[in-house]
Amino acid sequence: MAAPRIVRRAEVDIGGPWPDSIPPLLRRLYAARGAGSPDLARPRLSGLLPPDAMEGMDLATSLLQAAMAEDRHIVVVGDFDCDGATACATGVRGLRLLGARRVSYAVPNRMVHGYGLSPALVEELAALQPDLLLTVDHGIACHAGIEAARAHGWQVVVTDHHLPGPRLPAADAIVNPNLPGDAFPSKALAGVGVVFYLLLALRRKLRDAGAFEGGEAPDLGALLDLVAVGTVADLVPLDANNRTLVAAGLRRLRSGQGCAGLNALIAACGREQARLTASDIGFAIGPRLNAAGRLEDMALGIECLLTDDAQRAGELATLLNGINAERRAVQQDMTDDAEAALSRAMLAETDVPLAPCLFDAEWHPGVIGLVASKMKERLHRPVLAFAPSEPGSDLLRGSARSIPGFHIRDALAAVDAANPDLVQRFGGHAMAAGLTLALANLPAFEQAWQAHAAQVLDDGLLQAEMLSDGELRPQEFDRFHAEALRDGGPWGQGFPEPLFDGLFEVLDWRVVGERHLKLTLRHPDRREPLAAIHFGGWQGQPPSTHAHLAYRLAPDDYRGGQAVQLVVEHRAQA
Repeated sequence: MAAPRIVRRAEVDIGGPWPDSIPPLLRRLYAARGAGSPDLARPRLSGLLPPDAMEGMDLATSLLQAAMAEDRHIVVVGDFDCDGATACATGVRGLRLLGARRVSYAVPNRMVHGYGLSPALVEELAALQPDLLLTVDHGIACHAGIEAARAHGWQVVVTDHHLPGPRLPAADAIVNPNLPGDAFPSKALAGVGVVFYLLLALRRKLRDAGAFEGGEAPDLGALLDLVAVGTVADLVPLDANNRTLVAAGLRRLRSGQGCAGLNALIAACGREQARLTASDIGFAIGPRLNAAGRLEDMALGIECLLTDDAQRAGELATLLNGINAERRAVQQDMTDDAEAALSRAMLAETDVPLAPCLFDAEWHPGVIGLVASKMKERLHRPVLAFAPSEPGSDLLRGSARSIPGFHIRDALAAVDAANPDLVQRFGGHAMAAGLTLALANLPAFEQAWQAHAAQVLDDGLLQAEMLSDGELRPQEFDRFHAEALRDGGPWGQGFPEPLFDGLFEVLDWRVVGERHLKLTLRHPDRREPLAAIHFGGWQGQPPSTHAHLAYRLAPDDYRGGQAVQLVVEHRAQA
């Protein structure tokens, strides 16, 4: 596929006034991301949006207040990804903090129950004798499961952030900032963010009712470590409100105030707690929690997040670390299969489809989302990956990942509307979605899917771009600025980590770890050479002596002292 095109961000007025503690480089980067003032660049908890505007909040908190007053059994029903696990732990911990005495949790097993609150899960929950189910990070598409739960006489409160379909489920209350007409200003909350907001509103209702002895309400800030991890891992846009939540959660984690499970996971993945970043959550902590839901049972992950026993947390973190290693191996095998299939198509002089549909009867349904994501990055095209829901099943689970400009859930909705008998169910976001369909329907679905993609996709959307923050000044290649960039976040989806580009002379190079390139570079305006690493950069050919690089500036903690290195994201001959 064509190499990405490096596009520099337009220069904007840096606004201000800025405090001296924020260096000019960061001021420029913040302003380029739409944060032209200190309050927008580094929002504080005092500026967190209030929960009042979220539709359904008053009814939901009233139901929970009554259930707590009557000592009824509340079951928090989680989901099998990191957002769902952290949302479940947040719900359980938060309700207990607020005084609920009978709180337990349940989570579907991907291989047994399928997604969300399904009728199969409801039948198992009957043994718990719940009075009220609180769904977190799902529910907006669980019509059949909610109807089954209410047939048992249970109340159902849905908290979700996924886009609703044309018909809402028959729950007793629904809290979702993406409901039609909902006035809550931030639509980017993750599932864990929505349940945290529910707890904030419930705390106020209980305080107004005089429920707390001495009038001192519990500090729900103790849950922000979980909120930060779920928000980053779910790749929702880090608007100002989400950055507020994530930054506060990172402060707790860095200071050692996180829950025992997260502290143990940080240790298990070898990260330095005092310097933890959003990137560490996204690439290390989140995958270890996600792996439990992909290959085993997410109850392991939730138990890790709920225990206050450091020794037990360490045991569970070690187990999750091992499951994640297995997940990586399975993912690599499946990705190799996908790449081989596409290579065969190209050798046969067949064009790669505009929106590839990949299927293998031997693939694991828990890992198809990662395969779709890897292939989307490789091809810069929307990708759907399918696997049997269980070995030998004629029912397929599909996971879709998209590129900017192609709304994947809306595309599925369009195909479903034009072909109402193909897809059994679907849901998701602009960039990620899931679906279920019969194996026999896969050829017809693929034909309809490609036809829709041909109508929507054009050459402009299929050209990958890397947004660069331009060139660093010669004096900015130092430890001070590297640490300022590392600590200047949280960076993430919608508020991207700084990326720079420029021309360099390659003075020396060597291959490390079989696939990576270690480089020694010279910047045209600096005398001192620069160290660089290009992960996955070895393609079997020596690098050119002059290169155009897209890179990040990072502290080089391996060499220590004042050392820095460039982390190369893209290399082209100059």
